[in-house]
Amino acid sequence: MKLKIYNSLTRKVEPFEPLNPPKVTMYVCGITAYDSSHLGHARSAIIFDVLYRVLKHLNYEVVYVRNITDIDDKIINRANIEGLPWNTITERYIREYQEEMDALRVLKPTYEPKASEHIPEMIEIIERLIEKGLAYECEGDVYFAVERFISYGKLSHRKVEDMIAGVRIEPSEKKRFPLDFALWKASKPGEPAWDSPWGKGRPGWHIECTAMSFKYLGETIDIHGGGIDLIFPHHENEIAQSEGANEKPFVRYFIHHGLITVDGEKMSKSLGNFVTTAYLLQRFHPEVIRAFLLSKHYRSPLDYTEKAMADTERALYRLYETLYWIKKAKAVTSGPLREDAKAVKEAKETFKGKFWESLLEDLNTAQAIGHLFAFENELYNFIRKVKDPTTEEVTLLQESMKILQEFAGNLLGIAEEDPEVFFNSERERKLKLRGREMEEIQKLIFQRFKARQERNFTLADAIREELNTLGIQLKDTREETFWYVE
Repeated sequence: MKLKIYNSLTRKVEPFEPLNPPKVTMYVCGITAYDSSHLGHARSAIIFDVLYRVLKHLNYEVVYVRNITDIDDKIINRANIEGLPWNTITERYIREYQEEMDALRVLKPTYEPKASEHIPEMIEIIERLIEKGLAYECEGDVYFAVERFISYGKLSHRKVEDMIAGVRIEPSEKKRFPLDFALWKASKPGEPAWDSPWGKGRPGWHIECTAMSFKYLGETIDIHGGGIDLIFPHHENEIAQSEGANEKPFVRYFIHHGLITVDGEKMSKSLGNFVTTAYLLQRFHPEVIRAFLLSKHYRSPLDYTEKAMADTERALYRLYETLYWIKKAKAVTSGPLREDAKAVKEAKETFKGKFWESLLEDLNTAQAIGHLFAFENELYNFIRKVKDPTTEEVTLLQESMKILQEFAGNLLGIAEEDPEVFFNSERERKLKLRGREMEEIQKLIFQRFKARQERNFTLADAIREELNTLGIQLKDTREETFWYVE
């Protein structure tokens, strides 16, 4: 099967055919480094991380660029507010973002260029556009002449006259046409500035991405990605300046993901519902965050709620619990698979095909995760029901665990850890947030286990109640008491 993907240019799901196979070029718009990253940034990074993994699994040689905008009005404003140099601000948030992406198991792109390091490339493209009559200079500013680019609007699928009527355009006496956008801005006193043929200034936002994609990926790239909010004006303007400069198609497949809401409302600082990546990483295991962000199709909006996160966490804990019991399983008898194991065998034989088919069908991670948990459910039901597995059944369980972890880990970035390591780290993390120590809790659990053996159920129940108040859930088996912290 081939990968099929929704192309915003054509508004269709299309078979993916790179320009120069096996090479694939992919450019994704990264952060503007003026503040801490939030849930929307994490969703974008993780969606394209999965696409990157899928392409590599298909044996494509992927050159992946995720840029950083480190010169922008918002950065300058933040620097002025804090009384710090602009690059001190950007270095802080770039470092913070990269550390958070590492924590979320996001694979590093091939290149992560900064806009400020590519000013000469931007100036060269702007000069080319002026020579072609597609841009004009006015008092140190340079604007792209939208009316001169006849296919403007082909990504957003809107006519120029409709855009003017429906979009708030910043007024400027220097513009010849309301939709014209800045390629170069004359600097104001105290702002960062670079020398240019039009005087000291700095680049506009859109030209940054064109320059960096040209440098690292060439004039025509296979995939350009970002949030649906970037379709207009950012990606529309990128097309205009890129194709205007080179007279070649800029992007073959535009891929856009849906946006994040919080309890049904748009996420914004003014509403006080701004969910940062740092906040999430403090409260949840990175795989919980990944699983939640992949739980809906990438083109759909995703609503963040406390309940949704708690449900995702419980599902991931159950998955790891299943892996834990499989790892502990030991053969008690010999002989063939019994009737109860046949459902596990069938699930094992069909899982890979169903899982992989879902990802190849427009990166349907929601469906893939559904197949993952259905497979895990068969494994859990068997391992908890059968107390005396045969040698062949234990082998089947171990093979199933290997397949589950291989596909979920390599392609989705979840179920990657050893289950014992996972639960120990989660117990320690959550107990620390509650101001408790592992040794203290383990001692209570051992006391309860011993009380149950001695049939002192009054003491055992009292300890259970005490642990319950700390959010500690217990599952008793003949061999041990399994536990986790909610």
